[in-house]
Amino acid sequence: MHTNYYFLRQLAPALAPHLTGLKFMECFSQDRDEVVLVFAQAKGKTNYYKPFYIKATLRPDFSGLLFPEAVQRARTNSVDLFEGVTGGEEGVGRVVVGVRAFLNERCLAIQLEDDYTLLFKFFGNRPNLLAFQGAAVIELFNTRLVADQHLTLDALDRPIDQSWEAFERAGYDHRKLFPTFGKEVNAYLKQKEEGGKEGWWKWQIIQAILTQLEQPRYYLIKFDHRPTLSLLYFGDVYREFDDPIEAANRFYISYNGLSTFEREKADLLRLLEKRLKRAEALIDANMQRLIAREEGATHEEMGHILMANLHDIPQVPGARSPERVELYDFYRDQPITIKLKTDLSPQKNAENYYRKSKNEKIEEEHLNQQIANREAEIEQVKQHVQAIEGIQTLKELRKYIKQTNLLTDVPADGPVQLFKEVQVENFRILIGRNAKNNDLLTQKYAHKEDLWLHARDVSGSHVIIKYQAGKTFPKSVIERAAELAAWYSKRRTDSLCPVIVTPKKFVRKPKGLAEGQVTVDKEDVVMVVPRGE
Repeated sequence: MHTNYYFLRQLAPALAPHLTGLKFMECFSQDRDEVVLVFAQAKGKTNYYKPFYIKATLRPDFSGLLFPEAVQRARTNSVDLFEGVTGGEEGVGRVVVGVRAFLNERCLAIQLEDDYTLLFKFFGNRPNLLAFQGAAVIELFNTRLVADQHLTLDALDRPIDQSWEAFERAGYDHRKLFPTFGKEVNAYLKQKEEGGKEGWWKWQIIQAILTQLEQPRYYLIKFDHRPTLSLLYFGDVYREFDDPIEAANRFYISYNGLSTFEREKADLLRLLEKRLKRAEALIDANMQRLIAREEGATHEEMGHILMANLHDIPQVPGARSPERVELYDFYRDQPITIKLKTDLSPQKNAENYYRKSKNEKIEEEHLNQQIANREAEIEQVKQHVQAIEGIQTLKELRKYIKQTNLLTDVPADGPVQLFKEVQVENFRILIGRNAKNNDLLTQKYAHKEDLWLHARDVSGSHVIIKYQAGKTFPKSVIERAAELAAWYSKRRTDSLCPVIVTPKKFVRKPKGLAEGQVTVDKEDVVMVVPRGE
């Protein structure tokens, strides 16, 4: 919660006495994703005393603030930043006039004289430091985040109706009213809920949490296998603080002081937890489908009901069958409404239901097999977790990873990648992110011998398996890529999805087609279960 709104609104008034009245003297960077700000009482352009330092790390995978006693600036590989903001009429820095947070937003602002503002933006994997004059951006630390140029200070406050009535309208989904709770608060809330109770009971728990967040203490805990700063007491608590600045410092040092072994071990355990949750979610989804099938009439039963009640189906002028008909269900001794195709006779509609029943049986067998596979996967993942928790050295950890192939079939790192990428058996699989990105992938980055995949008859991502000279595409790789193509399509929730597989040379884009649309001249189709990364 070190970049959470509820922490930043406590940090802002704690920083104000330290910064107000000082001058923003300099800003420099000596690391790609790190920036240092210096505030002090100035004696001249290059001479000042009682400095207050803010060191900000702004990586996609981690962002945070440190307030060190001293910072040693390197003589080389150091660059000055925001020089237009450090100026002022006398050329010796601009005076800090205040520090503020923003309503329901992960931002912290240092306000300077002459209507200048320095803004720390902690938006997920897009953190940044921005300089404003008035409400408009005048400079960015990370210039690759082009969208930040269009931010305005006036729009950062986010008023949200957080009343009981709004909670009711949101279907008791607290995430719509409290989007800044974050992982830690949501985990704490889930822990406090009893028996899945909703409505007023859950609302009372939320109000109790908000009361704690208003006047918090600060806890350094272990959460998700990493050091975490929390405003709530839960999990493995290492230390407790009264001062948000000290808490931020201790957390920053603890997190960035992790050894390579600790970091790799924590990352691996988080990966396994994700796989565990994914397998459990798939089991739940498949069980729900099986239960839904048992509660209603099967296609075979509806075919039998139609054939047994042909004499009761009315004739519709201009059509062979009505759109729907209510008949006697002799399986359950009650009426049942059956949908019919109007262009088919009642007998042909019955044949259609019998044909569907064959697929229904295949699907049922498939769902049961999927449940068995996922249960086996869960057991295997739990064994891996138990083994990894007992490993004590980096050498042992990497040896175990290599022996068990734990890191195969995982997405490549890097939030700024052009396409999503997955490695499967040393084959690269690229996945388009949207319609425009699909065109870029297929038209510019795909070789004619690459394999092209797409969920059939629905919108979705283009998927490419990169060709390797002298190698054929393994069936297992094609099936995995097809699962991804199904997952990144509108068939994601289907039990089975048909996926087109063809060499890229058979994929064309004639003039006039919309973004992402193509024509396929030759294709094969595979049936797979949608499965994500």
